[in-house]
Amino acid sequence: EVQLVESGGGLAQPGGSLRLSCTASGFTSDNYAIGWFRQAPGKEREGVACMTTYKDITSIADAVKGRFTISSDKAKNTVYLQINNLAPEDTAKYSCAAEDGLFYYCSSGSGWYKYWGQGLQVAVSS
Repeated sequence: EVQLVESGGGLAQPGGSLRLSCTASGFTSDNYAIGWFRQAPGKEREGVACMTTYKDITSIADAVKGRFTISSDKAKNTVYLQINNLAPEDTAKYSCAAEDGLFYYCSSGSGWYKYWGQGLQVAVSS
């Protein structure tokens, strides 16, 4: 059974940084894609970043490019979402999602992913 566990959320000040982690388990191979999504109150879920474990192909949404980066530690089966220069509009529930397989791309669409973590809250406030 595939499981995704997020960690690293919480309360942060504007201008600060957070690193969210998504640790995966249960995959039968080392090839999968991870997407990070967020949903702010009253808004639709949006994809902010994704990457594939095959060739470490990454994609960052235009809305957060320059502030968000995605990376991985394959030894820990963990994908990180680094958020810099936090802004109040980054306040949202962040979730990671995964799809198993060897991919040359990853998707920002939530429907593409089969497995989801529970999500965690990020609040940005002074």
